[in-house]
Order: sequence, then structure tokens, then C-alpha cells
Amino acid sequence: MSVTAAGEETGRIGPNAILQVAAALRTLTDEQTTQQIFTEAGLGRWLDEPPEAMVPENNVAALHQTVRAQLKEPLARRVLVDAGDRTADYVLHNRIPGPVRVLLRILPPALSGPMLLRAIQRNAWTFVGSGDFHVDPGRPTILRVEHNPVINGESASAPVCHWHATVFEKLFQRLVWRDASVREVSCMAAGDQFCSFEVYYRAR
Repeated sequence: MSVTAAGEETGRIGPNAILQVAAALRTLTDEQTTQQIFTEAGLGRWLDEPPEAMVPENNVAALHQTVRAQLKEPLARRVLVDAGDRTADYVLHNRIPGPVRVLLRILPPALSGPMLLRAIQRNAWTFVGSGDFHVDPGRPTILRVEHNPVINGESASAPVCHWHATVFEKLFQRLVWRDASVREVSCMAAGDQFCSFEVYYRAR
């Protein structure tokens, strides 16, 4: 199963990939560091005038990669995890209707898990831009992002897609099973063919 950027001439990603990084930086660092990182990424204007619509994927890549380049570990990871957590909160409260949230929470995981996966797949173009998103069912379920634009050209010794992994994990924890976990097991930045995430949740 594959989802692409739905006909976009240039890949675009939802603005929370920018907005929530700003919020995380301001919480975990300070205003000066936040300004420096956004300016270095060429996005300083968005601190004063935050984007309200889909943004070019190369802007998202520039910001996320600048966070990793400018902040030492584990702070860079903490910032992107926090941004992913905030993004998932936004999705939960603004993109998933209340009755659907209630339904997913009362259904057994064997039913709510596949339902959430289908919803993620339908909306994948909002977080993978021009990349391709695939779901490989099984135990564990594997989510794959091919041609991931957020890490385009980046090199790392280990997987770095903390924002994506955190968004997936929190959605599963809040809607399917509170002990669900998501782990990135391959990453294009680390030299792998694609970015993949293992999703573990109770089967029944």
C-alpha cells in the first residue's frame, strides 16, 4: 500500500512540523537559541509570522536538520521528540473528531489498530511530502517512508526521525493501547534504503 504527495507539484508538509519545533525549542532552550536555529535554517520570518498552511518540505528539512546540527545530543533528540509529542496532541484534538476518538478507545486494539493505520495512511501526504508511505501489516506492523524529504542529504550514525516516531507512538498510545511503542529500525540518514518504524500494540 502506498500513498504519495497527492498530486502536489512540490512536496508540502503540515505546518506543525515547523510550529511545534518552535514551541519545543522555546521550552527546552531559550528565545536566543530558537532565533539562531530558525535564522540558520532560513526561516526566521516564521517566528514572527507562523505559517498557517502547508509548507514546502525543504523548509521542514532545513529546520529539523539545523536542530540536529546546532544542538548537542541528547538535547536535539529531546527537542524533536517534544515537537512530535505536541504535533500528536494537535492531531488528536483538531484532526480526529471526538466521536471517532471515543470509538477507537473503546474498540479492542485488534480493530482500532488497523483503523488508525488506515487513517494515518490516508493522510500520509501531510507528513511525508513527496515521499512514499507504506504500511506492512504484521506483528509488528511496519511503517515505511521511502524518499523521506525531511532527512534528504543528511548523514547520521543512527536513525534520526524522532519527530515521526513520536507522532506515531503517541497516536497509538492514546487511541489504541496505552503501552504501544514505536521504534525506528532503519533510516535513510544512516545509509538505509528507507526509514522504517516498528509498531507494537496489543493484538486483542
